[in-house]
Amino acid sequence: MAKKDERNLNITIKNHEEKDEVIISISSILQQMKRLFALWIVAAIVAGLVVFSLSAFKTFSSSVPAEAIVSFTYDGIEQGLDPKKAGTFEIETMKNPRVIEMALTEMGMDIENLEYIRSNISFGYIMPQDAYEKLKAYNSVMEKATSGSLSAAQAMLDVKYFPTKYEIFFNYGNAGFDKNTGTEILNTIVDCYGDYFYQLYGFNEPLGASVAAVDSASYDYPQQIELYRDSLRKVRNYLDELTKEDNTAFRSSATGYSFNDLSEYAKTVTSIDLDRISSYISVNNVTKNKDDALSYYDYRIENLTRDKDEYSERLAALDASIAKYVKDSATFIGAGAESINGNASIHSDQYDSMFKTKTTLEASLAQTVQDIKFYESRREALKSNKTSSRANIEKVEADLAGLNAKVTDIVDLTEKTADDYFKNVQFANAYSVLAYASKSASAGLSQALSASLKKIIVWELLIFAIYLAAAFLLALKRDNSRKKAAAEAADDDDEEDLEDVIEAIEEAAEKEADSSKKSKKK
Repeated sequence: MAKKDERNLNITIKNHEEKDEVIISISSILQQMKRLFALWIVAAIVAGLVVFSLSAFKTFSSSVPAEAIVSFTYDGIEQGLDPKKAGTFEIETMKNPRVIEMALTEMGMDIENLEYIRSNISFGYIMPQDAYEKLKAYNSVMEKATSGSLSAAQAMLDVKYFPTKYEIFFNYGNAGFDKNTGTEILNTIVDCYGDYFYQLYGFNEPLGASVAAVDSASYDYPQQIELYRDSLRKVRNYLDELTKEDNTAFRSSATGYSFNDLSEYAKTVTSIDLDRISSYISVNNVTKNKDDALSYYDYRIENLTRDKDEYSERLAALDASIAKYVKDSATFIGAGAESINGNASIHSDQYDSMFKTKTTLEASLAQTVQDIKFYESRREALKSNKTSSRANIEKVEADLAGLNAKVTDIVDLTEKTADDYFKNVQFANAYSVLAYASKSASAGLSQALSASLKKIIVWELLIFAIYLAAAFLLALKRDNSRKKAAAEAADDDDEEDLEDVIEAIEEAAEKEADSSKKSKKK
């Protein structure tokens, strides 16, 4: 039965020109594969180990950079904007010397290494699969668009992609470090960049820039009052803006204050401490130099009057523009017996912007008018009263020192509370480290396996193809040898049969001849 199967399951190769036929049985191929199976397994294992070993050597050598992955999640990053939406976000800011200096200082390393490290940091980005597929679809549409529809296709499709995840590479070998030190440097840099990121995009910058530290003692007492009043006003405005943005009823775990608490604190200091000192200065005419103070008031009134005129003119022009502005409208046409036809105004950003500007101008104008009245009253009071005594001056200086301590405390608490809010609420995930660079052996082996996997598969497929080809050729050789031997055996059998026939005929002829001779003798 086995021989019968072997005859039936075969591969036939014919050469029509030479009229030759080669038959290879499947069972013969399987037999050869069985013979070569152990050799194939050994070759596959050896090839896999060699490829993996080469990848591991590259991974653990200094030629393979350390890699970390970071992510940015804030409003505007999908359009490639920075957190302020004032410009394009650049991941290259991570190579800023300030960031690397912070990292080296934290690690206690020499700052002289800064440029070596900086020049060996590079970046890549990670594109999600859905974004990649979308870009492919967009490109396909653009390629198929005819000249007439090309402009429409370009208007409809946005083929730009702005990454939110980045790979950070540090070639520590070129920078002169070993793997452990290089990995630690990169991880420290990505951590320090978190602090630099918040500093760079200045979430507290509006407050810090407007409430700058000044040496108030160098000013006259009335001027010091104005500096503190201006600082407290800006702090309250800043806190009011944060209160409007915050919809979480945020209370800082760092300071224990909410934005509303700090605003009330600033209001209390303004209405009690500052106004009390200001009134005492006015009533007692406390000043370092009366003539200088009068000149200052005149100067302030003159400048504020110009500001008031400017605000009034801009406000009048804006009111005229708003009155003439016509919003875009949409026409609705219904169908049927109960249809409703009509027009409706469409939301307009330009119109809303003009109203917002108008509100700001009105507030500025009102504040300017109040300031003018205040300085006029102070000027009149200073003109009509005599200068104060030494005791009055000492009291004012002591009160101003206490006021300075309270204003400094309010500014410090506001900055810490706002910083806590930005980092942990509004921009909680604005910057995060998804994967730190690893220096463990297991991580290195995993990276080596991942890097060599495709090569291992290619080599294993190649060895398997060679294995099949060898089995096929050996089976072909074996079956051809068998066929040739069978053919030669068949030829030998035919020659032997022919000789036997000839011998039989000759014997029969001899017998017939002998028989004829005997008959004649009788």
